[in-house]
Amino acid sequence: MRNLAIIAAVLFLAACGGDEHQDLKAELKNLTNDLRGRIDPLPVVKPYEPVPYRALDLPDPFGSAKIELAIAAAAKSKGGANAPDAARPKEPLEAYPLESLKMVGTLSQKGVTYALVRADSSVYRVKAGNYLGQNFGVITGITDNLINLKELVQDASGDWTERKIALQIVEAEAAKGR
Repeated sequence: MRNLAIIAAVLFLAACGGDEHQDLKAELKNLTNDLRGRIDPLPVVKPYEPVPYRALDLPDPFGSAKIELAIAAAAKSKGGANAPDAARPKEPLEAYPLESLKMVGTLSQKGVTYALVRADSSVYRVKAGNYLGQNFGVITGITDNLINLKELVQDASGDWTERKIALQIVEAEAAKGR
């Protein structure tokens, strides 16, 4: 009995689903008759053409040899006018950095003004034309409270340029000397 009830329910449901949407299905079929999908043809693939590397003979742009050659050429051509005299004998105060030297006083003898410079525990007497510091600094003038210097420094391109600097008297040292 139970089986009979299930079969009757299935037949009833099948009878309900009949031709209710047949008109919509027919209309959709008429509208889509002439529609066809179109796919563009694949593009033609060009064959691979290898490109030969012809820069084997050229210098490596990232190599240090090219930079060293450029620096050497710049030093030869540009640095000559202001370059320091390498053959000149060094003076004792050229062994000290300029920051470690202290002017402690001045004195005059026979019309020449000298500056007294302390380096470590020693005091040196210098005049215009003497050298101070490690940057080829030459004394250009001395006043009561400072020493004027002209240093030669080398920039990145190898040029030697002049730089003016002054070494001032140390006030504490000047007060002790009086």
